[in-house]
Order: sequence, then structure tokens, then C-alpha cells
Amino acid sequence: MSVFARLYRYRFPLFFLSLWLAIILLVNDYSAYSQLTNISNKVILRKESVTNKTLAQPMNDTVRKIVLENGLTVITKEVHTAPVVTVQVWYKIGSRNEEAGVNGIAHQLEHMMFKGTTSRPIQFGRLFSALGSDSNAFTSYDQTAYYGTVEREKLNALIELEADRMQNSLIDAEQLVSEKRVVISELQGYENDPEYRLNRAVMRAIFPYHPYGLPVGGTKDDVEKFTVEQVRKYYNNFYNPNNAVLTIVGDFQTDAVIQEVKEKFGKLAKQEQKKTNSQQFSITQQSLQSLAQISPNRKSPIILQEPGAAAILQTVYPLPDIKHPDSPALDVMDYILSEGRNSRLYQALVDSGIANDVSGSVASLIDFGWYELSVTAAPKQDLKKIDEIIAQEIAKLAQKGVTTDEIKRAKAQFEASVILGNRDITSQAMQLANDEIVTGDHNYINHYLENLRQVTSEDVQRVAKQYLKLESRVVGYFQPTQAPITSKGSGKNKLNQTHESFISGAASDTTDAFKYLPQIEAVSQQASPPQILPESMTLANGLRILLLDDKSTPTVTLSAYLQAGSEFDSDAKAGLAELVADNLLSGTKTKDVLSLAKALEERGANLEFNAVREGVKIEGDSLAADLPVLLHTLADAIKNPVFPKKELELSRKQALTALIQELDDPAEVARRAFIQSIYPKTHPLHKFPTKESLRRISRQDVIDFKAQHYRPDRMIIAIVGDFDRAKVRSLIQAEFGDWKQEGKAPCISYPSVTNPDSLVRVNSVLPGKVQAIIYMGSKAINRSDSRYYSALVLNQILGGDTLSSRLGAEVRDRQGLTYGIYSNFLAGRNYGTFLIEMQTSPGDANKAIASTRSLLEEMNHKGVTQEEVEAAKRTLISNYIVSLANPEELTHKILMNEVYGFDSRELSSFTKKIDAITLSQVNQVARELLNPDKIVVVTAGPAVVAGQGTLK
Repeated sequence: MSVFARLYRYRFPLFFLSLWLAIILLVNDYSAYSQLTNISNKVILRKESVTNKTLAQPMNDTVRKIVLENGLTVITKEVHTAPVVTVQVWYKIGSRNEEAGVNGIAHQLEHMMFKGTTSRPIQFGRLFSALGSDSNAFTSYDQTAYYGTVEREKLNALIELEADRMQNSLIDAEQLVSEKRVVISELQGYENDPEYRLNRAVMRAIFPYHPYGLPVGGTKDDVEKFTVEQVRKYYNNFYNPNNAVLTIVGDFQTDAVIQEVKEKFGKLAKQEQKKTNSQQFSITQQSLQSLAQISPNRKSPIILQEPGAAAILQTVYPLPDIKHPDSPALDVMDYILSEGRNSRLYQALVDSGIANDVSGSVASLIDFGWYELSVTAAPKQDLKKIDEIIAQEIAKLAQKGVTTDEIKRAKAQFEASVILGNRDITSQAMQLANDEIVTGDHNYINHYLENLRQVTSEDVQRVAKQYLKLESRVVGYFQPTQAPITSKGSGKNKLNQTHESFISGAASDTTDAFKYLPQIEAVSQQASPPQILPESMTLANGLRILLLDDKSTPTVTLSAYLQAGSEFDSDAKAGLAELVADNLLSGTKTKDVLSLAKALEERGANLEFNAVREGVKIEGDSLAADLPVLLHTLADAIKNPVFPKKELELSRKQALTALIQELDDPAEVARRAFIQSIYPKTHPLHKFPTKESLRRISRQDVIDFKAQHYRPDRMIIAIVGDFDRAKVRSLIQAEFGDWKQEGKAPCISYPSVTNPDSLVRVNSVLPGKVQAIIYMGSKAINRSDSRYYSALVLNQILGGDTLSSRLGAEVRDRQGLTYGIYSNFLAGRNYGTFLIEMQTSPGDANKAIASTRSLLEEMNHKGVTQEEVEAAKRTLISNYIVSLANPEELTHKILMNEVYGFDSRELSSFTKKIDAITLSQVNQVARELLNPDKIVVVTAGPAVVAGQGTLK
């Protein structure tokens, strides 16, 4: 399975901690993707189909593997489809290697690896930003990984930086104190989620004597006790070449790269491997059964009764390790049980209205694995009843087996997920490295797929009987308690307003990053993106099409946009646009909901509709041969939906449950309060769904909204992939040419908005939360504003990167007040919002706000430096070029340029516009758009502790 897909889908059972993993709930639903959001989007596991012909060619047939004399494993793969490369170093250390009392030390060490080296005493995030590298890191059970993707001429620089910190990292006592605060903030952010808290309890119960039962990131109690000596011990024991895998994929010549690796890494000393207690713990097939029976109270569920929103059930069964011959059959079983509208548990729980969603996942690791099922209950539904239904469905599968169609669909879906999950070079390198670390074979995925193709119905029935036994599992129930009324303001004039002053802080010195960078070929020359010019066509009915053929993989990516977003909702029926979009695949004139789902699932196609403020975003992908099916389903859903009453009512119930969960999420509560404090009730952005508004929406409202707003002259489709343009043009004409519109297209006006005259503070208290989410900002500029490119440069300096920006360097890195802090200019067609988002402990909230406002004032009054502007421009340009190598990002950019009214040259001229920005332009924008005394500041979560960093 694609490792990216695995990491995302198993975000709780195979929980990984990314250094910069802060979820940013963007106000502008279709602003430029952040680096991390791109990763998150592309790792979502889509279980899709593939023909045997497609996978006849091994996925890793061009891979080369060598082992240096010092034990470093080096894996390379040439991919010449774009001028970019990825460099990744994976260490054979994760939470599995931790000793008692130091749970989370591998994750803490990961954070410290960005603190600099003896030869480069500088935050490495600043070096990666200066390179324009799309860099990140994560810790999991079996490994810790560091990865970066850059333009090809910067390959050697990344190699040198990774070699440097493999054995020369500074692990300083003072910086450890600060970074422990950051890690605790991160962990407490996860604690805000009831699903995380429940999973932690279940995993500890089922695996009490193995580190797999502990949270990967550790616990607050253990992290607080870490000493610099302990962290250094783990670094010295595990960070060495004979305990690492270096993977390089992209546009390079293998022989030259191998020589560079030998020069930089070959001189590092091999070290004796020291084992921890957990490394001496092994799971055999015989001991697996005893491991599954160590809890005397296995039949009684774990019950958490805490503040929260929806009721949640989780159940976990122990499984063998990843190399066990039953692993492929277990994956097929999971797909049959839990994936898609046609899966057994979806039909038994979600289609029946008992649950809001259900998910399953097989985690296969070095020592052993487990199968997890997670269900979010519908309101007033009994978790015990849900548990009984799950047990009945599993028993039915184990006793009566599965059908040939189910086996065929599940196997085909799994295989396609591998192809679709490995279209970009970062994912390909991760697949290679993960397989090498966990199985010892970088080609493992090829062998695994061969074995999966041999799985029979009898195999699936047998593994269900053998492993999914009631006496083997642990079940957990999260039962939410009654939440007190949230305290928050509803409008600017009624909010608690505070007039505050602050002390100006010193600017972060960003110029020294370049003196520590390795030598880069032609560093003074800015690279230009390839001259990509998609073909444009417009049908007679006004539908616009953008086509770009890309033969690098046998896949296609579709991104479409309809101007039928929530801006057209009325106050009384807010949520209507979203309900319409959610039900387009609920049935058409010729197909019911299951037939539509089956058509997509059996052919490996994925198609989703999502209503945002200014439009409906449509995302889809498939294998190249299945593009006709993808387009036919899209056309059918757009032209012929019938909105069956049963499906519509089910969708409404799911929306109501989702709303309850959102209002228990500090980030969502902060986002709502932030937007409604900036934009008045008369503004389209002010409207959010409520229980009352969702209940008021009738089926006729849905039908009327669709008829009025879904028009071909308001739709754009962009397709990138392996296809023949002439054939696709003909196919689109056949599918969409008869789509008619009537009357004049609806329009909406956006009233002018002024920023507040003084600072506005809004505090929303949510029970059961330990971390506060802070939103700060104001009205800003839209996408067509001439200042947009200057604002991008300004934002990169201010908070475009949580480690290299001024905000990151001061609030996160120096003071340790937050796990992640970001800023953004969210620019839509008709509006724009300036936003800073961070999470922090309630006791640190006021201090973090004061420090942030201090930096805003400094940039507003003093501006930025020429060096900062040049560095920001280089970073933005490099990141943009790297992003074009990802088919999903490329398709999104092509589409949104058309939405915003730019011609096809914008795709290539973007970097020139950034490069032309001057210091005076950036400082002018800082004076115009950054005003710390006229912003809205929202905190949501636990009550902010008074007297600690209180603003004056």
C-alpha cells in the first residue's frame, strides 16, 4: 500500500507526528494549498481499481540500491518528468524503541534535529526555507523520517545538510527546554480531540506491555522529565549511517548522485547499535494469541465519559506483522467491510442512519499489527447497539464468506490506490524507504501486490475467523457529557473590546541563513517553471474546459468549479449549497446511489463535490483508461440528479452531526467567531449553518437551488493526465454539450467592509479542551488586487513558514509558546482576509498574542529588509516550481487561474511577477495591511488564564 495513504488513513492506529503538523482551517476554501495541506490531500487513501495490464510493469523497476561501507543504505530512482528531486533520510527508530519512562523521546529528538549543528548553529527550517525546499519530518512507531523536495540543482545541498545533522546536531539544554514546551503544546492539541483520547485508552489496554500501546508523541508527564542527556543518548545510539536509509528520487543521473552521497555520507562513522528493552520484545505467531488475551476485562468496554460532541466507538484486534502471509487477505477483508458506499459496515451503519461515519484500517508493523474500526454515532444512538451490529456483520462474513464481486472490487481498489498514491516523487521515495525500513525489502510493494492478487474468498473468510474474535479485541466507548453553554460574542458591536498596548520586539535576523547554506549551482539565477500552456475550449453552452496532457503516469486528475457556493445561501437556510453538493451523487434519473458508487469504485475513480464560499469544488482522479467513466458520472450527477428523499434526509442527519462536532472543535469555533467578527450580517461570509437552518431546508429548496445555480456557463473543468486531447474534447462534447441553461445567471453583491476602529477580543470557552486556538487578523485584499504578489512576499517573511518566518522564529522557536503559527492572505474573487493562526496553552495565550502583535507593529512601522525580501522571493519561486510537479497541485492551479480570470500564461508568469517585487512594494503593503490595533483576536478552547502574559 502507498505509505502516504497508509499514514493518513491510519492517523490514529498508526499515528505519526509531523513536526509542522498544525491543521490550518483556512477561511478561503480555495486559496493556494499550503505545503502540508498538499501532503494531507494526496495521502488520503482511495481504494481504487486497476487492470492487470496497468500493473504488469513493476513500480520500482528502475530503482538502484547500494550499501556504503559504513552501513548506510542508499536507494535511488530516476524520474525525469519534472526538474525536481526529493531527498529523504529515514532512521530505524520510532516509539517502538523507547524505554519505560521516556515515552515520546523519539518524537522529541525529531524536533531537536532542526535546532542546528556544530558547523551550522542555525534553525534548519530556515535553511530549508532558503533553499525553497518542501521539507518536513515525522515520527511513527517503527521509524523517524526527514524529507525535502527541491529543484534539481539544489540536490547536493540537501544531501550535505542531511549528512551534517546525522552526526553533528546540537542538542542544547536551553533549546530543549523551549522545544519541550512546543511538543507539549502539540500533544495537548491532539488531546482536544475525543477520538484521539479514546484511541489512546484502547491501545494502552490491548497492548499494555509493548510500546505500540503508547502514544507515538509521548505524554506530557514523560516529556516534562526529559533531560538533555537522555535525548543525546538516543541521538548517539540511533542516528548513524548503519541505522538509516537514504532515499533519493527525481531528475538526476544516478552515478553522479551516488558519488556525491559517498563523499558526504561515506565519511560518517559506523557505530555499534545499542538495543533498548523494547527491541528485545518479539511477537511470534504463538505469542500473538497470548498478547490478545492479557486483559482480564476484555468483554467490558472502556468507557470515557467526558465533555464532547458525538458518541464514538473504537474496537481494536491484534494482528500479525507486515510480512505475515495473511496480511494481503486482511487488507482485502478490511476493504470489503469498511470502504465505500457498497461496503458492509457502511450499509449496515451509515445507510441505516445509525452512524454518521465508519472507517476501518489494518496497521501492519515490524513487531505485529492490529485492525481498528471506528464509528461516529448518529445522535441518540446507543453505542452498545452499534457494537452488536459490527459483531454481527463480522460474524456473518466469517461464517458465510464473501462474494466473488466483493473480492474482485476490493483487490482492484487496493491495487489502484498504489498507483494513485505514488504519482509524485515524494510519495515514491516514501514508499521505497518505508518498505525498506519495515520489511527490509524496498521492492516489497511489488511482492505484496502479487500476493494480494492471489487472495481468495476462502482466505478472507479464514482470516476473519482467525483474527476477528470477540475475546481478542478491546472496545472503547466515548460518551459525551452535557457541555455548558459556550461564551462567545455574536457581532462586532456586542463583543468584549479591549484597548491594549505592547512592547515592540526585535526583528529576527534572517540574513545569516545564507552563509550556512551549502554551495548551490547558479544560486543567483532564479529558475523558471516549464512553459505549461493548457489547451482551452468553450462549448456552445458556455462550459469552459482546460486540458493538459501528461504521460508520466497512467492516471488522470480532474478539478472543476461551479459558481454555486454558500454565498448564495439565505440566512434562514444556511447550509443549502452544501446540502445540494453533498447529494449530487445520491441518485440520478438512471442510477441510484449504490449504482453510482459501484461504477466509480469498480473502476478506480474518485469523485467528490464540496461546496465552499464562492463555488463548488469538484475533485476527481482515476486511471487513464477510466476517464470516460469519470466524466460520464460527473455529467450525470450535474445534469440529472433527483435528490431522493431517503438519501437527502440521511445527508441532513449527517450534516447535523457534523455541525455538533464542529462546534466542539476549538479551531472551527474560532474560525466562525473570527469570520463573523470581521464581516457583518449583511455580508455573504457571515452566514454559517445552524441546526435551525439545516432543518428548515426542504427537498424543493434543494431542487430549486440546483436548477438556478448549476449552469454550464458557470462551470470550469480542468483535466491533467495521460489522454488524447482530441478524444477528450469529443467525449466532453458528447457528455456536456446538451446541458442547457435558462435565464440570466444569478449574481450576488459583496458589500464594502471596514476594519474595526480598535482591537476586538472574542473568547469562546469549550469544556474538556486543553489547548487554545487563536485566530488573529482583518479584512484584506482579493485575488485581483495588484498588491497580491507583494502580499505573498510579505506573508512569507511574516508567517509563511512556522520555522523560518519572523512569527515562527520568535513565538515558536525562541519563546516556545506554540506548536505551530502561520499567517496567510486568503484571497478570493470578491473578498480577502488576513489571518494568523496558532495553538497554545491557555496560560500562554495572552503572551503569544502580545508577541504576535508586537511583530505586526514592528513590520508595520519599520518594514522588512532587502535580504528578507530576496530570501522570501527565492523561497516562493522554488516552492512554486516544486508544486507544479504534483499533478493535483498543477491541476488546481490551472483551474483557479481560470476562475480568477487570468489567462493561461499566469501558470508560467507567476514566478516572474514574484521576482519583480521590490522592497518598497513589500513595505508599502506592510503599512497598508498590517495594523495590530485594528484587528480581531479570537481564542477558543479552555478559558484563558488571567494574569499570565496579560496584555496591558
